[in-house]
Amino acid sequence: MRIGININQSAGGGRPATLDQIVDEVASVAERGFASAAFAQLSGIDVLTVIALAGRAVPRIELATAVIPIYPRHPTALAQQALTVNAAIGGRLALGLGLAHKPVVEQRWGMSFERPAAYMREYLEILLPLLRGEAVDHAGERLKAQQQIVMADAPAPAVLLAALGERMLRLAGELTDGTALWMVGPRTLAEHITPTITAAAHEAGRPAPRIVASLPICVTHNVAAARERAARALVNYNRLPSYRAMLDREGVDGPADVMLAGSEDDVDRQLARLEEAGATEFTASPLGSSEDRRRTFEFLCARLADVRRTPV
Repeated sequence: MRIGININQSAGGGRPATLDQIVDEVASVAERGFASAAFAQLSGIDVLTVIALAGRAVPRIELATAVIPIYPRHPTALAQQALTVNAAIGGRLALGLGLAHKPVVEQRWGMSFERPAAYMREYLEILLPLLRGEAVDHAGERLKAQQQIVMADAPAPAVLLAALGERMLRLAGELTDGTALWMVGPRTLAEHITPTITAAAHEAGRPAPRIVASLPICVTHNVAAARERAARALVNYNRLPSYRAMLDREGVDGPADVMLAGSEDDVDRQLARLEEAGATEFTASPLGSSEDRRRTFEFLCARLADVRRTPV
C-alpha cells in the first residue's frame, strides 16, 4: 500500500502557510520517501497553482488535489488548467475531484445542488475527453462545451473522484481511475466502497481502481486525549450528510472514532486493516499535539523505509 501525506496549509496560530513554506514541506516529504503529497482545495490558495510551483521545484513525488470542488470551475477551464499543470510537473498530477456539499454550493456559491451525481456525470463527459486531447461537442442538460485543447507535453492526469454513495462510486469505477476518500473506516471500505467501485470498473472493462483512503492519524501514548482533540477539530463532519452516512455505516459516533491512533504497533495494525479492506493507498493527516505529530511523522517515515528495504 502506497503512503502519501496531506500537506498542511497552516503555519500555526491561525496563520496560513506561505507558498515557500508549502513548497519546502513538499520537498521534505518527498525526501523522506512519501509516494504522494495531497492538497485540499480550501478557501485560501489555489492548489493547482501551488502544485505547479512545488512540482517544478521538487522531483519524483506525485502531487494530488484532494479534492477540487467542480461547481466553481467549468470543465473546459479545469481541463486547461490541469493539463498545463501536468505539463509543468512532468505528468505527476493526480486530479481529485468532488461535489463539495449542499450548504457550500448553494449558500457560498449561489448555485444549484440538484441531482449532484447526474451533474458530475455530465461534467466528466466534457472533462475527460478534453484531458485526452479529444474534441468535445456537448450540449447537455446543465453544461455546454465546444472545445479541444491542444498542448505540447501535456499527458492526461489520473482522475479520482471523492465518491462515497453508490451512484458516485459506480461513476468513479466506470469513468475514472478511482476514488479519493475521507472519513471512511475499514468496515465501510470492505463492505461498501471496495466492492462497489471494483464491480463498476470491471463491468466497464477498466483496470482495478485506485482506492485512496485518507484519515486522521496519531501515534501517541494517550489515545483518549488524541481522540478528544480530534472530536473537537473534526466536529463539522458530523453535520455533513455524506460523511455522516459513512460514519453510520461504520457504526461509530463520530470522526474521532475512525482516526488511526495508538502506539506504533497499534497504528501499524490499523493500516494493515485498511489495506486488507481494499485500500491501495493511504494518505495520512497527522493530528495531535506537536509531540504526537512528530512521532506520527517519524513512524510513517520508518514504515516507508521498511517498505523500501523489503525485497520485491
